[in-house]
Amino acid sequence: MKHADTLVIGSGLAGLMAALVSANQRKKVTLLTCGSGSLSLNSGVIDVLGYDEKHDYVECPKEAIKSLPAEHPYSKIGMETVEKAVNYFLDFTRDYGFPYRGSLDHQLLVPTAVGTMKPTCLAPHCLDGTSLHGEENIVIVGIKGLKDFYGNILQDNLQHSLQGQTKFPIVEVDTPLLGGRDITTIDVARWLDSQEGRDSVVEQLKPHVKSDNTVFLVPQVLGTKGQECAAYLHEQLGAELIETTCLPPSVNGLRLQAMLKRALRDLNVEIVEDTKVLRAISEGRKVTGVTAKASVREKTYYADKFILATGGLYSGGITVREFEHPREMIFDLPVYIEAGEENWSNAELFSDKPQGFAKTGVRTDNDLRPVDENNQLVYENVYVVGNSLGGYDFCFEHSGNGVALASAYKAALM
Repeated sequence: MKHADTLVIGSGLAGLMAALVSANQRKKVTLLTCGSGSLSLNSGVIDVLGYDEKHDYVECPKEAIKSLPAEHPYSKIGMETVEKAVNYFLDFTRDYGFPYRGSLDHQLLVPTAVGTMKPTCLAPHCLDGTSLHGEENIVIVGIKGLKDFYGNILQDNLQHSLQGQTKFPIVEVDTPLLGGRDITTIDVARWLDSQEGRDSVVEQLKPHVKSDNTVFLVPQVLGTKGQECAAYLHEQLGAELIETTCLPPSVNGLRLQAMLKRALRDLNVEIVEDTKVLRAISEGRKVTGVTAKASVREKTYYADKFILATGGLYSGGITVREFEHPREMIFDLPVYIEAGEENWSNAELFSDKPQGFAKTGVRTDNDLRPVDENNQLVYENVYVVGNSLGGYDFCFEHSGNGVALASAYKAALM
C-alpha cells in the first residue's frame, strides 16, 4: 500500500506550490491533478493585493494587508508568512532561470493588451512595464493573424495611460504560421523557441530600432522556455522587449507551470495526472486517504496530511446546486456563503464593492484547517489553500495568485 507524507489535490498555482514547498521539507509528496490547472488562464504574475475593500489602489501591499478583516485569508496566514512566501518564490524562480522581480513594498505595472497598466506585486522582467513613461521610442508589435490582439486599441489607450503626446507606431510581424486559420500566442511562442523564428523577428524589427531607448511592446509570445527568447532578441536588437498580458492561453502562465513541474520532478514528487478525486476516507477527525478515478478505474491514495487546492466556484471545487447550500466536492467541508439573494451579487458588474458570491469558500482556522460554522475543527490533517478559501473576492482585489502562493506556503509547513 503506497503511503505519502503529504498528498496535494489540484494543479493550479496553489497546488503546485504546496507540493514544491512540501517536497523541499524532505517530505514524500503525491500530487493528484485533473485538468491543466489555472495558470494557462492567467498571466502568471503574482497579484498580492492591487485594490483594497473600497477599491482604492494599493500603493504598498504590505501595509494594506494589515488592515484586512479577520476572515480574509491573508489575516489568517499572517504578514510574516506572506513575506516568507514571496521571498521563497523569488528565490525559486531565480534558481530555475526565470527570475521574477518585485516586493511587498510597492507595485509593479504590467501593460495589458488594451493599453492599460495593471498593478501587480511580482512579475518576470519581460512583463514589467513600470519604467515606461511614454518618453521612450515605444513601438507596438503586432503578429499577422494573431487572435485577440489589436494594436490600434493598445495604441490609443497606452497614450492615455502613459500621458504621452506621441502616437506610438505599430509594426506587424509576418510568420509562417498562417494556414487558413487564426493563430494563438502559444503558436507564436513555440515558433520563437526556434532559432529560425527568433532570427526572422530580429530581421523584421531591426529597422525600427531608432535609439538606445527603443522599447518593443509585444503580445505575450517571447518563447515558452523562460527568458531565453527575450534575452536573445534583446541582445540582437539592442532594444528592450516588454510583453503585454493577454487572453488565454497565457504563455507566461505556462512558463511558470512548466518551471514548477520541472522542479517537482527534480524533487521526486509523484505527479498523477488526469485523475479525479471522488471522496475522502476518514476516521473521526482524521482523513486517512482519498479515492480517485482515472479512466474507469478507482484507486485509493493514503497519506498523513492532505492539502486541498481544487479551487472554488470557478473551477468546480465548490458547487452551489441549491441556493445558499454550497458544497465542497471531496471532503464535504463546511462552506461559507453570503446569506440572502440580495447580497450574492451587485446590481452593477463592475461596482466599487466585492461580489458576494465571490467570497464563497471553505471556512478555516488560522492554520488553514477546515472548521464548521461554530469554528469547531472538522479535520485535523486537512489544509485548504488558494481559491478554495472563503472570505475574499480575488478578482475585485487582484489578490488571486498572492493568496494561492502564501496559503500554499503556510499549509506545506504546518
